[in-house]
Amino acid sequence: MLGAALLLSALEAQGVDVVFGLPGGSVIPLYDCLKDFNIRHILTRHEQGAVHAADGYARATGKVGVCFATSGPGATNLVTGIATAQMDSIPLVCITGQVSSPLLGKDSFQEAYTVGICQPVTKHTYAITKASEIPDVVAEAFFVAKTGRPGPVVIDIPKDIFTQEAPPAIDGGKVRERVALKFKAYTINKEQVRKAAKMLTEAQKPVMIVGGGVNISEKNHRLLTQLVEKTQIPVSETLMGRGVFTNEGVLNLGMLGMHGTTAANYAVQNADVILAIGMRFDDRVTSDVSKFAPKAKIIHVDIDPAEIGKNVVVDLPIVADSEEFLMVLNEVMAAVANRQEWLDELKAHTKMVKSPANSVLPPKEMFAVIDKLLDEDTIVVTDVGQHQMWAALFLNPRRTRRFLTSGGAGTMGYGFPAAIGAKFGQPDKKVVLITGDGSFQMNLQELAVVKKFRLPIKICLVNNGYLGMVRQWQEMFHNGNYAETTLDAAPNWQRLAQAYDINYVCIENLDDAAQKLAVVFNDDEPYLIDLLVDHTANVYPMVPAGCGLDEIVGDFENEA
Repeated sequence: MLGAALLLSALEAQGVDVVFGLPGGSVIPLYDCLKDFNIRHILTRHEQGAVHAADGYARATGKVGVCFATSGPGATNLVTGIATAQMDSIPLVCITGQVSSPLLGKDSFQEAYTVGICQPVTKHTYAITKASEIPDVVAEAFFVAKTGRPGPVVIDIPKDIFTQEAPPAIDGGKVRERVALKFKAYTINKEQVRKAAKMLTEAQKPVMIVGGGVNISEKNHRLLTQLVEKTQIPVSETLMGRGVFTNEGVLNLGMLGMHGTTAANYAVQNADVILAIGMRFDDRVTSDVSKFAPKAKIIHVDIDPAEIGKNVVVDLPIVADSEEFLMVLNEVMAAVANRQEWLDELKAHTKMVKSPANSVLPPKEMFAVIDKLLDEDTIVVTDVGQHQMWAALFLNPRRTRRFLTSGGAGTMGYGFPAAIGAKFGQPDKKVVLITGDGSFQMNLQELAVVKKFRLPIKICLVNNGYLGMVRQWQEMFHNGNYAETTLDAAPNWQRLAQAYDINYVCIENLDDAAQKLAVVFNDDEPYLIDLLVDHTANVYPMVPAGCGLDEIVGDFENEA
């Protein structure tokens, strides 16, 4: 078989049904073989669109996302998306073309040292030197991408390898023993879980923090709900953990951190025991780490031992997969009779943010309208900025894998192609994109994909005429010097939608939102929804950088 056919055969053996990509000189032989395989290729209009789409596909389905790119600029255009996936622990296999082997190292046309460029932002990289390596490398790449803490893997293949002949793989490829050992999943220490159960049982003011590592498994929603019903321990989610815990009431504290709820931040700062599962104590969660959770003993559960103790001092470390940990903890944890005093204390310290006075389309109320239109299976995808934080605060995703966002890297331009990938991965589920007029302009060329396939994605464009989050910081910390954050010369959004044969709706006030969005969300067609929010609206609550989580800024309803 040709190397290109070997690669596609190996991908089929891994269950790959969709890939996202953009052809170029070095990968023409690969694309030439696509017609002979049952792999659907989605032509994006930029390689960054391809890698973000593969990322959205992976987050929505739990499978490994796959993308193709050519050599040189094709490969380097993937780097931002690879780094995004690495920060958020998303399993990808990115296959890049390379100049032919005799041209390597000679500054040849469209040559780049792809493996070296990508190595710092991947879980692993491979450089193929002969076609016969392809089946084993592909098998290993998928094993590495999804085993333990997931992450992106890059396979770089010179053009001549695609046309080189090699025997077909009978077994679909094998994983070497040393690779299996290096990237193995850890076996849970049940004695450590029993210690955790004892600490939680004896705690007077416990709180759980769940992160993206819990959002990986569809079962974790049920397991976490079962644990909370038994123990009455309130739950806070990180941005990456939104959707894991959906119970209403005081036990659901919402998101914590820089833009976290007052209840979540108060709970963490006053807890005596914190159970943190599948989260890494990122600075957006802890703020000033020296002021973080001063009264608490911390139990940290993570599949990656490198994360435990990296940012905060941990009292009880547990290296484990979140699903296995929750199953074992549910088995050994006894029911707790009453934590009402702690829950009443949290309720007393819950403050609701006021909407801006005289605002005709206040974000809080606007997102409440959107939230009512979401069902259990709706996948919400966000870009990065103020709209992302409003979505995290005011929308309530109903299950795991229903809230997709760029957390660690904070990648503007992520949301739209990720929503496309999610829709291809889950074609029977509604997909709603929450984006901003800054983020959307970074990858709006992918409207061509929506047009071609008539993808019924609802693009909610939170349009305030600014790079909103930067403007907010300039207002609060730089004396209102709005240096280069005004998005003048914006496109005529209605004409842009028309250019791509996509429906357009403009929402100017809450009455518009209530009347028009219900119709739009029930129509099985793509829509660009122009939400004209107040350009001065800020995201609150907010913990300024360098402050403790109890040093919250905001205008609250129950304060004079």
